[in-house]
Amino acid sequence: MFENQKDTIVAIGTKPGEAAIGIVRLSGNKAIKIAEKIFRSKNKKKISNMKTYSMIYGYVVDKMGRVIDQVIVSLMRKPKSYTKEDVVEINCHGGVIATEKVLELCLRNGSRIAEPGEFTKRAFLNGRIDLSQAEAVIDLVRAKTEQSLRVAANNLKGGLKEKINLLRKRLLEVIVELEASIDFIEEDIEITPYEELTLKVKEIQKEINALINDEKRGEIIKNGVRVTIVGKPNAGKSSLLNAIAKKEKAIVTHIPGTTRDAVEEILYLEGIPILLIDTAGIRKARNLIEKLGVQKSLSYIDSSDIIIFVIDSSVEIDEKDKEIFKLIKDKNIIVCANKIDLKKITDTKKIKKEFNLDKIIEISAIKGTGLLRIESEIRKIIFGDEDFNIEDKIIINKRHKKILMEVYKLLKNATTAMELKMSEEFPSSDLKICYDLIGEITGEITTDDILNGIFSKFCIGK
Repeated sequence: MFENQKDTIVAIGTKPGEAAIGIVRLSGNKAIKIAEKIFRSKNKKKISNMKTYSMIYGYVVDKMGRVIDQVIVSLMRKPKSYTKEDVVEINCHGGVIATEKVLELCLRNGSRIAEPGEFTKRAFLNGRIDLSQAEAVIDLVRAKTEQSLRVAANNLKGGLKEKINLLRKRLLEVIVELEASIDFIEEDIEITPYEELTLKVKEIQKEINALINDEKRGEIIKNGVRVTIVGKPNAGKSSLLNAIAKKEKAIVTHIPGTTRDAVEEILYLEGIPILLIDTAGIRKARNLIEKLGVQKSLSYIDSSDIIIFVIDSSVEIDEKDKEIFKLIKDKNIIVCANKIDLKKITDTKKIKKEFNLDKIIEISAIKGTGLLRIESEIRKIIFGDEDFNIEDKIIINKRHKKILMEVYKLLKNATTAMELKMSEEFPSSDLKICYDLIGEITGEITTDDILNGIFSKFCIGK
């Protein structure tokens, strides 16, 4: 994959189908020459005589001189282009046939089809962007929310690159000091005290740990969070879903067990998608349909990030409530005492004592009481108690996290060695490995396997 980097590549850069515009993109040393073979400008001007970042109007023609499409050609000369190569974009009329015919003519005149992500890989190999920025490109393309778009845009701008380069620089400074202590042990030169170097490594370790912890939040920002409402039949789960969603999504009656299957609703909390799921009441099923509904409820519990446990405060806590709590006790739980608009039989003190809980939210799903507190708790679980501002955060992906977790372990080994006053050779060895590992995030240190794995995720034309 990506063996012939000197080839001129071509691909359709827009989604197939009917549209206003379809773009065919060429990149490489022969891009201008190939485009000139199939393009005739209205004013007789040649593409090779155009300035960079300029456009020209005319026609794409085949070898017989027949007009294929009326187009506008854009030129970006190297190195002032996305790939740092000559790039020509042919803006056709949208449509499958027009763009395919233009693509075919480009192929016949000396280009080859680009591999997935090859334009972005060339941008990386030619020094336009680093590897973390290349990954941000695909995150930007796949972004489904405003928040995930901001994360990708921040990394594309170079936020992660700057952070990683700074960490590597600080690591290198410590390594140099340690190596100097080894090489000039008998010389009368001033060396930074071991204790001071230990503190510097611990500070780097702390910052890396913060990046690792924020990765989970990054996944939530990108993919959203699953919130499942559970409780025994007639506890008010469907009413709560309807109240939060502000619509009659679930059927609500006084008859226990009305919900036989899960009901889903997508909401947004500060731009983050929340998949809210109302499940069938968990109890001993009376028939096959109810049994399937209960089984599905249990599967939703396993896959959820947050559980809202609804307890009916108008009746006593019973064995059904206790059985449900056993199923969810290890999850992130928000416990709600519902139906406070009715005569209260079970108060919050009873619930806290029974389940050994600190916080209970009193709600009335029918009247909409307490909903803001539920929203506040969901936000706290997602972001923690701190004021989480996405604009101030560097969000890493799973590949980065795997690298940084290994780095964190090595840094811990290094600080332990330094605290035990072991020879400088021991922490220095670990820190050198850390330095190289961190370089894999930005592509300073990399392998073909890493590159192929990353760029194979891209669509053709990007």
